[in-house]
Amino acid sequence: MRQIVPPDLKQKIRNFFLDLDARIDSTLFSSGKGLRELYERYSTFMDRFYVGRWKRWVFIEPFSEAATLGLGGLIMMLALAIPAFRETADDDWLKKSDLAVSFLDRYGNPIGSRGIKHNDSIPLEDFPDNLIKATLATEDRRFYDHFGIDFPGLARALVTNAQAGGVRQGGSSITQQLAKNLFLNNERTIERKVKEAFLAIWLETRLTKNEILKLYLDRAYMGGGTFGVDGAAHFYFNKSARDVNLAESAMLAGLFKAPTKYAPHINLPAARARANVVLDNLVDAGFMTEGQVFGARRNPAVAVDRRDENSPNYYLDYAFDEMRKLVDTFPKSYTERVFVVRTAIDMNVQRAAEDTVENQLRQFGRDYHATQASVVVADLDGGVRAMVGGRDYGASQFNRATDAYRQPGSSFKPYVYTTALLNGYKPTSIVVDGPVCIGNWCPQNYGHSYSGSVTLTQAITRSINVVPVKLSIALGGKSPNPAKAGRAKITEVARRFGLTAPLPDTPSMPIGSDEVTVLEHAVAYATFPNKGKAPKPHAVLEVRTGAGDLVWRFDRDGKKPVQAIPASVAADMAEMMSHVVSEGTARRAALDGIPTAGKTGTTNAYRDAWFVGYTGNFTCAVWYGNDDYSPTNRMTGGSLPAQTWHDIMVVAHQGVEVKEIPGIGMGTKLPQPAQPANVAGAGAARVLETKPGPPPVLTKRGADILVRVERLLDEAGKAAGKTSSNDQKQPAKPVTSGALAFPENHVAAAGEQAAPPAQRKN
Repeated sequence: MRQIVPPDLKQKIRNFFLDLDARIDSTLFSSGKGLRELYERYSTFMDRFYVGRWKRWVFIEPFSEAATLGLGGLIMMLALAIPAFRETADDDWLKKSDLAVSFLDRYGNPIGSRGIKHNDSIPLEDFPDNLIKATLATEDRRFYDHFGIDFPGLARALVTNAQAGGVRQGGSSITQQLAKNLFLNNERTIERKVKEAFLAIWLETRLTKNEILKLYLDRAYMGGGTFGVDGAAHFYFNKSARDVNLAESAMLAGLFKAPTKYAPHINLPAARARANVVLDNLVDAGFMTEGQVFGARRNPAVAVDRRDENSPNYYLDYAFDEMRKLVDTFPKSYTERVFVVRTAIDMNVQRAAEDTVENQLRQFGRDYHATQASVVVADLDGGVRAMVGGRDYGASQFNRATDAYRQPGSSFKPYVYTTALLNGYKPTSIVVDGPVCIGNWCPQNYGHSYSGSVTLTQAITRSINVVPVKLSIALGGKSPNPAKAGRAKITEVARRFGLTAPLPDTPSMPIGSDEVTVLEHAVAYATFPNKGKAPKPHAVLEVRTGAGDLVWRFDRDGKKPVQAIPASVAADMAEMMSHVVSEGTARRAALDGIPTAGKTGTTNAYRDAWFVGYTGNFTCAVWYGNDDYSPTNRMTGGSLPAQTWHDIMVVAHQGVEVKEIPGIGMGTKLPQPAQPANVAGAGAARVLETKPGPPPVLTKRGADILVRVERLLDEAGKAAGKTSSNDQKQPAKPVTSGALAFPENHVAAAGEQAAPPAQRKN
């Protein structure tokens, strides 16, 4: 057989690889030998610096450890500083939060302002000397001595707070507080404090001390919706900051710590006590003597009484937030920072919403164990006409309409029924109301009973829990996990309506266990009367500059409603939901002659009570509950929420052309209550309003009181019988009211029924 590779070529290849192997071995050997020699030379050289015995442990080891830890600390500081310095990436960082916005209602009337009024700001040298000293003595005595972080001041604050057993002094410098105002928020986290420290040092390298102090005086929040000491001086004292005296300066300087707590228009005694602490600080810091502050102690500042001024503060906060986001969309070349904004608010509806919530909570809040409420009224295009974010803005600025996530209960079910209609079901489709389980979870209806075969209209009217759960399973079709697939479809439809809440996938999601906000829930319902078009919630209708030039207009530049569901499905849902008001769980919400639809919602242990409804003109959501998630006393969505919704919507429709809801028509007249036969004249035409009243149950304590009162009346009657004339043979029976005439065993039974059931209902 012929050889393919000649023998001499084989020999050359073999020799080549042998030579290569020898060179590699030689190189490795030489390198190893050279490294050993190098190490020996290095060791010999370093031996000259060897320090032994006590000198090693006193000098060398601590220095070595310090260098190691220092290098690690520098690397960690760099890692922590990067997120902080990202906040300064915007070239316009100094103007990022200096908006000055004056707000008007939908008819052009002023309703309030937010932001910093730079157009009439005051140079630092024009501020009174006593105001500057009061600020420095209270907030940062070593302001002109540190580089952004006052370590001695921080240590002093830690010691003072430790001795007092609580927070008595803050350790943040003025520069740190300014960094927080410019770039960060008020969350109490380690991450925020780290960012604040780095940004404070960064500000010190970019601005002078006087510029930092001026920015702080202009941009700090001072309560009452005002920013900066000049705005606060005008709001509290009706004068410019140039003209404040020592007592007023002390009160203004005291607001930096807690503007809501020490605002003089809310709590004047607390404001004066805080001002007295500021005067003490002036003396302690050596800025003034006791004789110089004596007059201010004897004659404290008198603030303007603004208790009668009813500014829609929750609404203004929401509108200002929206305005800041809107300004970020303007071109970078646009430098205007002073705006006049016309909003969608209707002050008549706003006042009606505030007054109704306050009246209901005053009258029935204690009976129902409910302390908070929230309301949103909106147009069908998403314009927010009224917003109540809580009972008292002065006590809490937390906006429960926009920031609180609460379980909607059965008011979430319309999204489930909408999904069913989109997947072939009809309002007349039959579903069996019977036991069903998903894993270990088995939903129960209120009363632990089942209705058998019901239509979808009957199910939503009676707020049956089992039917939405069965629908979620049926919507999954033949997928491996039909319940999960069905819930995914429901979530997708809810997103189309405009809900941006997380909506985690849980078996109880179809009956409202996930959390939503009042604002999004209210505007999402506008999709039904809006022929299936989902609007975006908004407060701003028109933006103009301070000179009156038009910058932005919602009908021209805003987001238009998008078709979320077919108009026919929206009409079917409106017809189904109208039965909830006319004959279901929300009969208190019915409006005379105005088409109305909606859904109640109550969560486990009665923690949340909702009614979300709409007409052909407006949509409105009402929520009642407690901030600490404690249960109410059997409050359901058909009680206070439905009644509150009714009272607000009556005012909202005054002077408005009532529109029909597709699928319902124009509504019906409500039957008038029967009048007593002896009522005549003008009084006969008066219709008594049906109020929700306290829960129709007796607590055990109440039952005991009624029994005790009945016995006292019984004894009083017997005593009266004994002292009557001899002609009277029988003692007179005591006259008792219907409330006092309960048999003892019946009253006790009523008290036992007060325990709320564990399952979810309407």
